[in-house]
Amino acid sequence: MSLVSVPFVGTGADTALHVVSAVVLVASIGAAIYGFWRIHELPINKAHSRDHHQLGLITALTWIGFIWHWVWVLAVIIAFVDMEKAIVRLRDIWNSDSEKSESDAC
Repeated sequence: MSLVSVPFVGTGADTALHVVSAVVLVASIGAAIYGFWRIHELPINKAHSRDHHQLGLITALTWIGFIWHWVWVLAVIIAFVDMEKAIVRLRDIWNSDSEKSESDAC
């Protein structure tokens, strides 16, 4: 055996290794696609679990997100942020700032 010869070439082991590598390649690509799909469906699953009022909007944005990825980010924000609580919190912050400025003026 010389240093330039490749082991297993032209044997049954060569064919078996090619088959194993093909199976691993297909399985890896399939796992990557499945993982991408599961992450992509995350906003819809979260909206279902919260019984979100904007389920149709989140679903549409998630599907559009396959083409324009920034739309998917918008779907994630809508699905995960409770807008009613966020608006109330913003209102409270706004009111506390205006009360503080009125007390400073006096």
